[in-house]
Amino acid sequence: MIENEWARAAARNNAEWCDEVCRAHGLSGEFDAGVWSSARRTPPLYPDAVSLTPEASAADLVARIDTASPGCSVKDSFACLDLEPMGFEVLFEAQWIHRPAVAAPVGHPGVGWEPLKSADSLPAWESAWNDGEGGLGLFPPELSAGDTTFLAGTSLDGRIVAGAVASRSDSVVGISNLFAVGDASGGEAAAWAGCLTEVARLWPGVPVVGYESGESLDVAVGQGFTPVGPLRIWVHTS
Repeated sequence: MIENEWARAAARNNAEWCDEVCRAHGLSGEFDAGVWSSARRTPPLYPDAVSLTPEASAADLVARIDTASPGCSVKDSFACLDLEPMGFEVLFEAQWIHRPAVAAPVGHPGVGWEPLKSADSLPAWESAWNDGEGGLGLFPPELSAGDTTFLAGTSLDGRIVAGAVASRSDSVVGISNLFAVGDASGGEAAAWAGCLTEVARLWPGVPVVGYESGESLDVAVGQGFTPVGPLRIWVHTS
């Protein structure tokens, strides 16, 4: 694939993950006309719409979502939509990333990676992801029954100190919500290495995609990822 095709694959994969999260919360998303969207407000941290092609219409996209509710947001997957006239402002910018299915660097020796064994472990995983502040109820048990795998990096004393969400789609595995907690995790680079090794074991030969920004993008590039296209997150301010 050329870079733009990897960005398209990453955007579609990410939209499918957003759709899974919404359905686990009782919301029905829709894929249509180069856009994924939810007519009702989505859970916190998740967009109300994701563009799937550079040709997606800004007006059509915004017409599909609830801009009257606070926090409405759009993932502009190709950083090409002008949503400012419609009451949006840019929250942040990032890069889609792609990594071929090649061997991963060695992870932290004190952390073992594997999928969560049951939905009962999701609250502990979510608490670790949320810096130990307790679960937000963002990831209901129903999510563990779909195409999503929650990966956990566990320390020698049994604590979840790292993790990620792995979403399998037609041509790629998407990684999101990667985290590393404290010295026992080995840090973000070690978390990527451990996560990628586990992904290669579960889905051998499948490329990996995701998106990152700032220092986290630099860390991902250091683990073999290549930026393949910009995206923007817009939030409605009116």
